[in-house]
Amino acid sequence: MTEKKNDPLAAALFAEVFMADQLARNVVSRTLPKGMEISHFSVLNHLAHTGEERTPAQLAATFHVTRGAMTNTLTKLEWAGHVHIRPDWDDARRKWVSISPAGRSARDAALASFMPVIGDIVRDIGADKVRAALPVLRELRNKLEHI
Repeated sequence: MTEKKNDPLAAALFAEVFMADQLARNVVSRTLPKGMEISHFSVLNHLAHTGEERTPAQLAATFHVTRGAMTNTLTKLEWAGHVHIRPDWDDARRKWVSISPAGRSARDAALASFMPVIGDIVRDIGADKVRAALPVLRELRNKLEHI
């Protein structure tokens, strides 16, 4: 692999990814139900998709955050009644997290709040262009996950 100090293509790609991330987070944050943060929605969405309990350590690894940061997020979600946290009956040092019915409702409300905006953006860009971009973005994500 050739090393280049200033690769304009790499710089342009990451500048666009960073700006798109910032703007997308801003759009989603503005439309989330009061009191919900993107980190809360992300955990609820993950638990809803997997349909299985996860440990706080597994969740921290999934989201590439520290265990402390995940504990903070889970504490807020538990306080809001969005997740259930139970002890592991086989290993007292471990806990298990699952989404509650209230958490599923909160996640669904969050999706309903921002999906119209996201859907409009995709329609404006064009479904074919978005479909064409997805493999590149997935490959970029996979490369970054393994660094």
